Amino acid sequence: ILTATTTTVKTGAGHLHAITFNKAVASEVWTMYDNTAGSGTKIGTITLPATLLEDVFTLIYDVLFTIGLTIVSGSTSDGTVSYS
Repeated sequence: ILTATTTTVKTGAGHLHAITFNKAVASEVWTMYDNTAGSGTKIGTITLPATLLEDVFTLIYDVLFTIGLTIVSGSTSDGTVSYS
């Protein structure tokens, strides 16, 4: 995910393993939903700090979702979503 957008990563049940920020942007917010739209049951919200200590880092989630996986990204961070 490279832009501020709503991305349906997967439709149907699955497993969100991790999100890796390959190029983080300060104060950016990403929200993950168990849905095929950017609303509904929230899996989690990532708010990056105003002062970044690292440009590349990975957050482990290891959570199941049932309807789908949709991510709303708030800026221009380069992020990779690991899921099955």
